[in-house]
Amino acid sequence: MPHPGEEYEIRPLQLRLLELLKEVHAAFERAGLRYYMVDGTLLGAVREGGFIAWDDDIDIAMPRPDYERLISEHKDILPNYLEFVCYETDDSYPLHFGKIQDARTTLIERPHLYYLGGIYIDVFPIDGAPEGKIAQRLYDWRYKYLKKMLYFLCRDPYRHGHGPSSWLPLLSRRIYTLSSLQGKIKRWMMKYPFETSRLAAVNHNDGLGSMVSKSEVLGEPESQSFEGFPANGMKDNAAYLTSLFGEWQTPPPPGKRHQHRFWYLDMEHPYREFKGFESEE
Repeated sequence: MPHPGEEYEIRPLQLRLLELLKEVHAAFERAGLRYYMVDGTLLGAVREGGFIAWDDDIDIAMPRPDYERLISEHKDILPNYLEFVCYETDDSYPLHFGKIQDARTTLIERPHLYYLGGIYIDVFPIDGAPEGKIAQRLYDWRYKYLKKMLYFLCRDPYRHGHGPSSWLPLLSRRIYTLSSLQGKIKRWMMKYPFETSRLAAVNHNDGLGSMVSKSEVLGEPESQSFEGFPANGMKDNAAYLTSLFGEWQTPPPPGKRHQHRFWYLDMEHPYREFKGFESEE
């Protein structure tokens, strides 16, 4: 098991994540929940037939009504070793979107934004998006501001020392509580209802590029092969990828390839049995 700072083999992690995707797909099918592969996961599926070589996670998104059902019914929908974690289910959760994590494993993504859990699939809610470029920019700006405040609120304020870099994280603690800020972010994300909007904000983190036509681009989930498995893509995958990435058919140069490089990863032991690093010596 890699300890902090050690490299890990990416392919075994990818194969384990693939098994999680298969389980999630089957569970969602049984429950009648919609989802789509998004971001680098859909890009890899369309361009390369599966994982991008350096990709170490899976991203899916769900229309807001399905996402809310998952929040309230996740214990009935998912196998007992898969957990849906989000701020609605864990008041210490530091993000504004959910994860389906494997409780049989242990993962700490970043020491300065500490959250102990298992390897995961990111799950993003799909909301409606405003019409018009100015409204879209304002919507995106407000979202990014709130997201940044959440990061400062949850981050170790002294990650870079006790100087000016600690001032914003400390100030955020005077302005917000975690629950109040999470509530503000959710209300802003849901400002434009998914059901009645013409446009969909597929993943708010991706900004303006993720705002696409709900009927022409998103559509109903359609089968798209991922590592030989028929997972869910969109009605027009190419239009979404072009909106998000621009020229996406050619892989980026090495310096532009995003990889998490998780701080601590153990795919053999449950995170609830994790006792820290000193006890493992």
